Amino acid sequence: MIEKIEQLIQEIESLKAASAEELEALRLKYLSKKGIINDLMADFRNVPVEQKKAVGQKLNELKTKAQDRINALKEVFDAQKAQGEKPDLTRTAYPAPLGTRHPLNIVKNEIIDIFSRLGFVLADGPEVEDDWHVFSSMNFAEDHPARDMQDTFFVESHPDIILRTHTSSVQSRVMEVTQPPIRIICPGRVYRNEAISYRAHCFFHQVEALYVDRNVSFSDLKQVLLYFAQEMFGQDTKIRLRPSYFPFTEPSAEMDISCNICGGKGCPFCKGTGWVEILGCGMVDPNVLELNGINSKEYTGFALGMGIERITNLKYQVKDLRMFSENDRRFLEEFESAN
Repeated sequence: MIEKIEQLIQEIESLKAASAEELEALRLKYLSKKGIINDLMADFRNVPVEQKKAVGQKLNELKTKAQDRINALKEVFDAQKAQGEKPDLTRTAYPAPLGTRHPLNIVKNEIIDIFSRLGFVLADGPEVEDDWHVFSSMNFAEDHPARDMQDTFFVESHPDIILRTHTSSVQSRVMEVTQPPIRIICPGRVYRNEAISYRAHCFFHQVEALYVDRNVSFSDLKQVLLYFAQEMFGQDTKIRLRPSYFPFTEPSAEMDISCNICGGKGCPFCKGTGWVEILGCGMVDPNVLELNGINSKEYTGFALGMGIERITNLKYQVKDLRMFSENDRRFLEEFESAN
């Protein structure tokens, strides 16, 4: 058997092929499951024990030389083929890596989808706004702290022009030109004059919702909040409402959800309370309706607002807000499966 293997080794070292078809035929002859080398491997079991080591070494040598020779011939054909082909300069570079959606966009679209099932439609407005739509029409008093330079970016040459601090300005723009029923959701970027850190930024993203119609009640608001929480965080999610204050709603509340990490049992993320705050809400103050041209004696409404970064943190455990705006590809590629 060793003599036969030696002959095959010499035969393989002198192999030649004039075409890719001939090369494939040689590969099948020597290396396929029905090839010569595979048949020898099958006969190996019949080799006497004292010869197995020597025969086994020769078989391995034969197989290695056959693979190397076939590969060498293939490289020659590939090189010849490459030289004979002209590159297509109009072709997109391959492979073209697929991009990923930004985590804030993923969560924003999910929020919009949830509210769209309840009949809310998208509304948009400018990021550079005037004082009326951002503050005055939302029932902010002249001496309200939010008007202070520490919170708001003002345009120096036009004191009444500012970068919006919340998307409530969109609600005002819709109400002043639309009579109820109004059911809108307003996502967008907002700006506040804050020091940048892992937990705060000078710009961030909000989603606010507004519903104005006859006989709208706090019960309607609560049902919408429960539906949203369970659609976003799971059907086992619980909510609680705590009294709060906002100039544009009365009564007002902060909404907490049961911690989606520990299931409400208490953990470091929820500081052992089992609850995590996610948004503010309330019934639209009658003054806001009147300021925007809606009869508060005929109509009532509710409003709610949340930070998209806050919801994204809860879903994906992003602990540093700066990651959302630094465009680090390593961070963004973590969200490929969420697209």
